[in-house]
Amino acid sequence: MMKFSLVIPVAPERGAEILNSIKQLDYPKSYFEAIVVKGKNPSDNRNIGVKKAKAEIIIFLDDDAVLEKDYLRAVEKFLEGHKEIDIVGGPQLTPKDDKGFAKISGYALSSKFGAWKISNRYCANKEILDVDETAITSANLICKKKVFEKISFDSKLFPGEDPKFIADAKKNNFRVAYSPNIVIYHRRRENIRGLIKQIFNYGKVRPQKEKFFETLKMPFFFIPSMFVIYLFSLLILILSNLVITGTKFNNPVFFMIIPLIIYILMSISFSLYDSAKNKNIRAIFVLPFIYFVIHLSYGYGMIYGYLKKLKI
Repeated sequence: MMKFSLVIPVAPERGAEILNSIKQLDYPKSYFEAIVVKGKNPSDNRNIGVKKAKAEIIIFLDDDAVLEKDYLRAVEKFLEGHKEIDIVGGPQLTPKDDKGFAKISGYALSSKFGAWKISNRYCANKEILDVDETAITSANLICKKKVFEKISFDSKLFPGEDPKFIADAKKNNFRVAYSPNIVIYHRRRENIRGLIKQIFNYGKVRPQKEKFFETLKMPFFFIPSMFVIYLFSLLILILSNLVITGTKFNNPVFFMIIPLIIYILMSISFSLYDSAKNKNIRAIFVLPFIYFVIHLSYGYGMIYGYLKKLKI
């Protein structure tokens, strides 16, 4: 009897690292199948995978993830204990063998200062039986097949298709949960360019995913954009002040700098905390920079998304 269908969307030019750990799963091989769907659109790949799936439980996994041997047993245990749940996801932790920039960027993503509520996706927190997009993603997502009788992944969105899928599921009264025991290890971007592109795209698709007033219900998404606007305004004020008064800063400039000073102090404080939590002293010197990159990239991406939506 087929219990689980593991659907892995893969870009045409990529391999699927996750297949290595799927082969090592401690679970009867006749009870699950792995369906790799190649294509440029991850949403289409997942929707195609669902149509091919033989099992009633669909598990979506990213191609560059690593599974523990007991992954399917953890999924099975949760579903048996919570038959009312339609969709469940778990944390995507930084792989133990990630190094350098990738490893430290993982610390930043799991930090409240680095990613606020979105950090829930990257940490093993307590079990919650009613969650939204801030807790789970399609990198590690388990769905009952009946869910797809009403909704599917939106092929017009990437990234951002998984938050919309979760939002659509909740609108259709499906129960969505988070389990800290259903864990995958997901590769982080290896360099600053990759991280900027990733986070910028997250911000860019937010205006496409939902209407402005829907985003207002989760106002923390606007904070990075407000930060970008603040920094731009501060730069203009400083430059205009230097032109008018030489090197002397007047009171408006002084007061405008205060929020930046507070931000820097918070960044340093959290870098100390997150470095200690992850037992990596070297991260102290890198985390403030990565926090800044995440905040700026998401903020600018979201502004760009709104301007594009307005066709400005």
